[in-house]
Amino acid sequence: MPIHTKHGDMVEWDYSEEEANFENVEWFKDPPPRQAETQHSSPASVSDPYVPAASVVEENERFIYALKHAPNVLYSRFKQYGQLGVLGWCSEFSELIDSLKSLGFNGNMFVATRDQALKTCADILRLKLDVRMQIIIMYLSSQVARLRRFLDGEASFDDYPETGFPR
Repeated sequence: MPIHTKHGDMVEWDYSEEEANFENVEWFKDPPPRQAETQHSSPASVSDPYVPAASVVEENERFIYALKHAPNVLYSRFKQYGQLGVLGWCSEFSELIDSLKSLGFNGNMFVATRDQALKTCADILRLKLDVRMQIIIMYLSSQVARLRRFLDGEASFDDYPETGFPR
């Protein structure tokens, strides 16, 4: 028995070798309606404006508040605990970034939230923190870069602090 045999009845399509006769067929009898006739109402592509839920608005407002105060919190942690305060703050900032990414992937991030996050990144890097442990500077810079890549992947930024490794 061959491998590729069909098991079932054969369908006959009544195909003949002769050409089909289309003499009595009336082609283009009813032309399609014109565009002006069919557009009595508004176009189908225009939809109702997006009205976000109250919880989405509140969540974006909380993120904007947290992002506005993030540089101040970082500076106060540095003044209070020194370099280790910056390290601990970076861990908290990482959690904020994860939450922002979740908000963005769900399609609920507002443009104002995005703009504030980008402004916060620039403000964090402008702070004059006397951090001598290069690993902490690199960790802080990598968190800022991670958030910037998510918010604006095509832009390039050159405001990261210089690392001064010993020679």
